[in-house]
Amino acid sequence: MTLGGQVDVVERHLADAVARGGRPAFGGLDSVRSPYVSPVVLVDVPEESAAVREETFGPVVTVTPVASLNDAVRLANASPYALGSAVFTRRRKAGLRAARALRSGMTSVNSVISFAAVPALPFGGTGESGFGRIHGADGLREFSRAKSITRQWMKPMVRTTTFKRTSTDIDRIVKLVTMLHGRLYQPKKRPR
Repeated sequence: MTLGGQVDVVERHLADAVARGGRPAFGGLDSVRSPYVSPVVLVDVPEESAAVREETFGPVVTVTPVASLNDAVRLANASPYALGSAVFTRRRKAGLRAARALRSGMTSVNSVISFAAVPALPFGGTGESGFGRIHGADGLREFSRAKSITRQWMKPMVRTTTFKRTSTDIDRIVKLVTMLHGRLYQPKKRPR
């Protein structure tokens, strides 16, 4: 593990998943040998378990059979985390439709994290995953900030954006608004 403290998180997630009825199809609790964690594949893990609901950041994957691709997208989108996703299907159009429907920063179709191998593609998450983008034009924008500057280069016909407006300016504004919107502005008469 690259972060020593993350071993405890992986161990907690594994223990919680098993306690809730999940079972290891490969690896298991004995896969954690700090500072190392061997790969673990869990099945029958309830959706409310920590291994499904939180970011494990370890070599752990949960496998959940679903009735349809729509069910898979619904379950994936139920998570607040959305760094990357992958869709595996024999039907190309269905895979692309699911990829578009997934709420994640990146999605690959019929491959694992292939988006990371394309430097021009922005890399980053949405929701509670990530803190911006790297790579591509969006990645470059993360290192900049937009700023608009304007300057007056001629005397305006109507002074609308200054406190130095005169009664002549106000009359011109009323005429302009009337011309653009089709009815004359009539200020309410105040009782004296």
